[in-house]
Amino acid sequence: MGEAFIMNLGRESLMIVLMLSAPFLISSLVVGIIISILQAVTQIQDMTISFVPKFILLGVVLLASGGWMMSIMHDFTIRIIQNTSLFTR
Repeated sequence: MGEAFIMNLGRESLMIVLMLSAPFLISSLVVGIIISILQAVTQIQDMTISFVPKFILLGVVLLASGGWMMSIMHDFTIRIIQNTSLFTR
């Protein structure tokens, strides 16, 4: 097991983490900005107002992209299991 193999595995793992977390982070950021603008316009300064819309949106994002996320994780896991012989060298 060479250094290049380990670096490639680490890079691929980080890319998968970024791909899988991006829909949640981007949607949460957009909703947070929209709610912050609405709070600034209406001068409501309550920190808890943004929690419920974010939770609802994150549930919708999970329902919409859950199949895609599972297929990415499934493919990565299968590749890891198939290459276990390379890890033990």
